[in-house]
Amino acid sequence: MDLKKVKRYVVLGILFFLPVTFLLFLYPATHNYKPLDIVNESVLDLQQFTSDSNENILLKEHITVLGFLGENPMDYVIAASNLKELMYDKFKGFKKFQIVIVVPDGTQKLTEELKQEINTYEDIRFWHFVYGEPFAIQKLYNSLKSNAPLNESLATNSVFIIDKDLNQRGRIDDRTDNEIAKNKAVHGLKAYDCIEVAEIKNKMSEDMRILFTEYRQKRKGDFDSTTRRAKDLKEQDEEN
Repeated sequence: MDLKKVKRYVVLGILFFLPVTFLLFLYPATHNYKPLDIVNESVLDLQQFTSDSNENILLKEHITVLGFLGENPMDYVIAASNLKELMYDKFKGFKKFQIVIVVPDGTQKLTEELKQEINTYEDIRFWHFVYGEPFAIQKLYNSLKSNAPLNESLATNSVFIIDKDLNQRGRIDDRTDNEIAKNKAVHGLKAYDCIEVAEIKNKMSEDMRILFTEYRQKRKGDFDSTTRRAKDLKEQDEEN
């Protein structure tokens, strides 16, 4: 057989089988899919809050990034800008995604200033500010699991991931491979610090991607895994 023809068939064979081989490697990964942990259940919804639009903003049936920027939201412009650039711009096209920022009633003018600061001529219709009384804000925050309280202005640099069923999502075990190898104590990740760009860009972005994959698989009927819940693990009980 002509050597040129042999080479041609070899190249064609490689071009045909290489994508098939790649898909075979991906197939087990899809079925060993590990969903994002539930670190807390029964987060309160937003019935006691009003919004900056005519919409009735709720957490139920949405995938929400929830934040608290307090009485002086412009003091948190860096955190808000990081959230806008690294989370909102990346996930705004996903169905049922929203960012909800909780602030005290009376800060409407200040939140307008913040919106002007972070709005770079892009669509921010899935970014909402909701307004409530201090006691309602504190009550909502208390329904979350967090390592730190709100400050005196009812603000924090941290944000939370809330799923469609009002569960708080995160990581029960956030240890690195090195920490696991050294048998370090288990520590979780319940909230994401918007000042820490690496945490938002890497950990939170990855966790959101995993959560959207979970819901996509549920819609297709392919989801066949049990989400871990913090209350089911002894480590979490010991941590609390």
